[in-house]
Amino acid sequence: MTGKRRIARRFDALQREGRGGLVAFVTAGDPDPATSAVILQGLPAAGADLIELGMPFSDPMADGPAIQQSSQRALKAGMTLRKTLDMVAAFRRRDDETPIVLMGYFNPIHAHGVEAFVSDAAAAGVDGLIIVDLPPEEPELVTPAQAAGLDFIFLTTPTTDDARLKTVLAQASGFVYYVSITGITGTRSASAGDVRIAVERLRRHTDLPVAVGFGIKTSVQAGEIANVADAAVVGSALVARVAANLDEQGRARPGATDAVLELVRDLAAGVAGARKRETVG
Repeated sequence: MTGKRRIARRFDALQREGRGGLVAFVTAGDPDPATSAVILQGLPAAGADLIELGMPFSDPMADGPAIQQSSQRALKAGMTLRKTLDMVAAFRRRDDETPIVLMGYFNPIHAHGVEAFVSDAAAAGVDGLIIVDLPPEEPELVTPAQAAGLDFIFLTTPTTDDARLKTVLAQASGFVYYVSITGITGTRSASAGDVRIAVERLRRHTDLPVAVGFGIKTSVQAGEIANVADAAVVGSALVARVAANLDEQGRARPGATDAVLELVRDLAAGVAGARKRETVG
């Protein structure tokens, strides 16, 4: 890759198009590696502008039940960090433009080895990292990741004050992920008005794009958020759609991948249409 990184290029393109983006989160290996790979490959055509790929972990403490269960399904199916990176590499053989951000926890990375992980991730075609339990004061992963060309995306929340925000943003690259609610993923939702105020505050502190997640479940909600932020992030609704299309043994039913991608298409339509409605109005 030369020039701007994929994440920056994608947000530049969205700005030129005059719309917000859709960031789709799925857990690598859920419900099994083969089905997960088909979903991942289908996300861009379904309308995902960026992809967050969850690294399965046995104790995803910041996540709600839907994503916790998706991690358990993936681990039970034999998913590993190495296989997650292999999945990204396979995706890159078909798609060299859609940004992929790995999201998860530091423990599996530490077990893999930090230097080996950042090298392997960059070689696979990963664009960025969101490590939810690693604060910006810990440079153990941030420094080598950015040196390897990986953007490091930090979470900010409604309780992040201005002093803390300065510390977080000093290390951030790619985009800023605003967690619109306090608590775990997949629970309640924030109002678009509250999100607008929060995004305006963040933009006073950084030129990075702002993506907003947690609690976004419908195309209407996604469109409302994409109207006031640079992107809407949807995760729990997608992994819940995976779960809804499993049989009694936890295996993917026929049509499971189509059902997940249909939801992505619906969300993408809401995101794309929202900015147009605002412009017309």
